[in-house]
Amino acid sequence: MTAEYTAGADVGDLSGRPELYRDLEAVLMVVDQPVSEYDLAKGVDAPVDEVTSALESLSREYTEQGRGFDLRAVAEGWRFYTRPECADVVEHFLKEGQEVRLTQAALETLAVVAYRQPVSRGRVSGVRGVNCDGVMRTLVLRGLIEETGHDPESGALLYRTTTYFLERLGLRGLDELPDLAPFLPDDIEGLDDTGEY
Repeated sequence: MTAEYTAGADVGDLSGRPELYRDLEAVLMVVDQPVSEYDLAKGVDAPVDEVTSALESLSREYTEQGRGFDLRAVAEGWRFYTRPECADVVEHFLKEGQEVRLTQAALETLAVVAYRQPVSRGRVSGVRGVNCDGVMRTLVLRGLIEETGHDPESGALLYRTTTYFLERLGLRGLDELPDLAPFLPDDIEGLDDTGEY
């Protein structure tokens, strides 16, 4: 069956399509920014009307069940969010949970900030090749990086590492960060002074 990605048809009862709910949840669990109904419809091969109804139904269901997360429609599309009433426990977990390890993405982002500071989110995303907004927020919540003013040219917020970052790494200052040279590829012809081609 080929899906029609346009509005119009009567959606009817969605209870016969439990796989639609499942597929939407699976996709929304891996996105790091809101996704439009149209893009979700293309991704799960279903009509936009059905996808919209399913998203609204899932959102209502999560609210009625009192889940710790919420499925919200924002200007750019749909995305899972932590419920506001859970903000304190999430912040406590991120800040105080010493046993919680940083993900690979968080470690890479932290390294970019440490070696490039002060640096904007956009620049960090450019170096890593992926959107780093969520990871940057996590690092700020954990007290490892902080805002340090604005870029004079673009006006973007700049970030730097904190004294807590130095404490956690056992460093007296940033000059004690290891040299990156041993980790660079042997063929560095064409690299600029920032380590990019």
